Amino acid sequence: MEGNRRMSLLKLDENLSRHLVGRLASLGHDVSTAASEGLLGRSDTVIGAAAEAEGRMLMTLDVEFGDLRKHPPGNHPGIVLFRPRSFGPSSVNNFVEGFIRAADLDDLSGAVAVVEPGRVRVRYRKGGAGEAVPHRAAG
Repeated sequence: MEGNRRMSLLKLDENLSRHLVGRLASLGHDVSTAASEGLLGRSDTVIGAAAEAEGRMLMTLDVEFGDLRKHPPGNHPGIVLFRPRSFGPSSVNNFVEGFIRAADLDDLSGAVAVVEPGRVRVRYRKGGAGEAVPHRAAG
């Protein structure tokens, strides 16, 4: 299945480890980071705008990006908010990589997805209520 997936353009928020860049790139994705673009300490608005301008799906731990009033589905390339059980760096990295490895990111284009252990809640532009999708990821 992984071989059939297209490369996705991803941006890692400052709260995700730079060590994920190589791990996600090895899965065939083009990955940039807020840190590498000098966006450390900048507002969510600035980081979100940078991801949008580059056509990159934003990967984050920041719950502010899950606010649909501020980041409505369909107004950006997509946001994936990770909510792992543990926020230790190794646990987070494994959780994020496990999800990216298992997910078809094309299905999340323009959506806001909240990834928790055992499920993914996705809000699409037209879907209103969204859906919960079971998933398996380290965490």
